[in-house]
Amino acid sequence: MKTLSEQLREAILKSGVSRYAISKQTGVSQAALSKFILGHRGISVKAMDAVGLFLGLSITRKRGR
Repeated sequence: MKTLSEQLREAILKSGVSRYAISKQTGVSQAALSKFILGHRGISVKAMDAVGLFLGLSITRKRGR
């Protein structure tokens, strides 16, 4: 099973939205996004929330877990 960070990285890449646009809309710096996407560092929960909301993501629980 993928971690939340892995799923967010994947969603960012699949969205086709530029890091610049994500940064401008969420307040998360382009540098932080780049390092996160490349797997060089994590991001704060606040940043994860902002990016997730911008991309229209939500967390759902799989049944049976």
